[in-house]
Amino acid sequence: MPPKVKFSKEEIIAAAVNITRERGINAVTAREVGAVLGVSSRPLFTYFDTVDELKREVYNYTKNLYRNYVKEGLTAAIPFLGVGQNYIRFAKEEPQLYKYLFLNPPDGVNGSAMEGLKLSQELVRKSLMKIYNMDGNTADKYFRDLWLVAYSIATLIVTGECPYTDAEISSLFTEFSVSICKAYKEIPGLPDGNFDKDAVFRELVKR
Repeated sequence: MPPKVKFSKEEIIAAAVNITRERGINAVTAREVGAVLGVSSRPLFTYFDTVDELKREVYNYTKNLYRNYVKEGLTAAIPFLGVGQNYIRFAKEEPQLYKYLFLNPPDGVNGSAMEGLKLSQELVRKSLMKIYNMDGNTADKYFRDLWLVAYSIATLIVTGECPYTDAEISSLFTEFSVSICKAYKEIPGLPDGNFDKDAVFRELVKR
């Protein structure tokens, strides 16, 4: 009779997640998972044919965890702002998982950062349209622009290169938010890319 499996599939995934949190996804090996569980690497292959399959489960766990951050952000008084704040919080609290989700996803996963943009954009669109009196296209473009700001800051955070305090990050978001909103409201055709950029810049530099 074969030996009884000591650990469940969920416990093995949890061990791999914890290794990723501490040392990054590249540290997840059959031997390391076994070491965390206090056994050989054999139980892992009861549930997974390869370590890459296990890593994909870590990716799925991370994606669901990020969704929870987004959902929590949506409960804020200004939902789109709450989503942005929680995006940054996810980067701060889970830097290695953030890297795996948005910077170095597993093979076969394309455009994880853009998938995150699309998910968040769809969730906050109605809120932006209502609060800022925008149509759907303008709301999407507005959120896209702020998402790029958030992505840049979060990347600085997880790579240990962010020189800004929380207060400074908040000010940056406010500055970009006001500037982009004002531009979309006051420059006809800007959200559609249908405007005379040379004429706009000529007017701006006169001031």
